[in-house]
Amino acid sequence: MYGEVKKCEQQIEFDKKFILESEKQFKNRKKASEYYVSKGWEYFYKNEDDTSMKRFNQAWLLDNSNPQIYWGFGNLLGKKKEFVESVKYLQKSIDMDPNNVKVYECISTSYGQMFYTTKDIKYLNLGIENLKKAIKIEPRNGRALGGLANMYAYFMQKDSLIKYIKKTDEIDSKFVNPEVREIAKKK
Repeated sequence: MYGEVKKCEQQIEFDKKFILESEKQFKNRKKASEYYVSKGWEYFYKNEDDTSMKRFNQAWLLDNSNPQIYWGFGNLLGKKKEFVESVKYLQKSIDMDPNNVKVYECISTSYGQMFYTTKDIKYLNLGIENLKKAIKIEPRNGRALGGLANMYAYFMQKDSLIKYIKKTDEIDSKFVNPEVREIAKKK
């Protein structure tokens, strides 16, 4: 996507060469895209964000129907604290693959950060809504359950907060922030 700017003739030619080389090296564009997505994640986890973005862009050039690409874009933008843009790409990934629990967790994190900076309750509600979708797909997801407990700490709904702390603890207590446990005790 290359920053969504118009490409010059030289860039277009470079893209064509890249696509031809990839088609020779891999079975098809889809396989090539999957390879570059894997490289995008590899660099993402090494905190080499520019290289990661380059690999996701290469994957997009080969197959823009791959939802993993938009998940990668969304996570990279989230790391840059560009949460509105992050949500846009994460939602596109969800629209393409509504069963990827991890993308729901990621979009919830971006909404949580938007709430944290704006204090607009609609973002907290959107974060909760997405975590509930993740749990509907994967009921024993400790990260999502812990995320719900953490989000409910901002509401005066002690019953929901305690409910999700207990559900998370059944799976793995490390997913609940210790400060959230203190909030649950005080309310």
